[in-house]
Amino acid sequence: MSAFIKIERLEYTYPLDGGGRVSALRGIDLTIERGEFIAIVGPNGTGKSTLARHLNGLLLPTAGRVWVDDLLTAEPGQLWSVRQRVGMVFQNPDNQIVASTVEEDVAFGPENAGLASEEIRRRVDEALVTVGLTEYRAYPPQMLSGGQRQLLAIAGVLAIRPACIVFDEPASMLDPASRLMVMDTVRRLNAEGLTIVLVTHAMDEAVAARRVLVMHEGRIAMDGPPARVFDRADQLREWGLDLPVAVEVARRLRGLGWRLPLDVLTIEQLARALC
Repeated sequence: MSAFIKIERLEYTYPLDGGGRVSALRGIDLTIERGEFIAIVGPNGTGKSTLARHLNGLLLPTAGRVWVDDLLTAEPGQLWSVRQRVGMVFQNPDNQIVASTVEEDVAFGPENAGLASEEIRRRVDEALVTVGLTEYRAYPPQMLSGGQRQLLAIAGVLAIRPACIVFDEPASMLDPASRLMVMDTVRRLNAEGLTIVLVTHAMDEAVAARRVLVMHEGRIAMDGPPARVFDRADQLREWGLDLPVAVEVARRLRGLGWRLPLDVLTIEQLARALC
């Protein structure tokens, strides 16, 4: 794999209403390879979303540099190319829906890119098939469920054909069934080769990633495979973070003498280990 996103000594400060600035990111160094699935976790106010918004140029560094596919995000002439490569899906899908029907909404991005009508239709069809919304193509978005509207937001990004999608708390406003639907789509997109960056408060979502970053006070405090990160339970709890349910149950059972693998992360893995 080759490095797709590279960040060097990234600093970012927000302006305060009364004057002055507050630091949100401090000395971030990070490399993201093509095809990776990274989860970014941490308490509120630790810089997760601020970091995510630097990955496609929605925010530009106060200091340091961010490259996407060798394009420097701070170069104004390269910003459109950066955003074609890295799409973003936000917490509230309604903030990304702009058209009166599902298929028109998915077509919005390719139309603005000036693509030919035939290519736009092809991309709309492919995106709707990918997220399972083909039968709803003529529906007004407001007739969809919350989970389906989030899938529609994902389809709109897919129609641009990015190499990476950044998800900023995509399932936090959804009911459990819709959350599963969205997360299944996220995992499938990664399995098909898309680079995924997932910002989440839900540790049970983070276990799907191959790599977990823990943010603390504007810095990357931990970076590694989920099993290794979640093994540092005491430090995570000190920062106000819970363990995934299966990890917590496995830890307690080990304390009672059960011999369980250290890489148990999901309920399914726990069930297999117990059986």
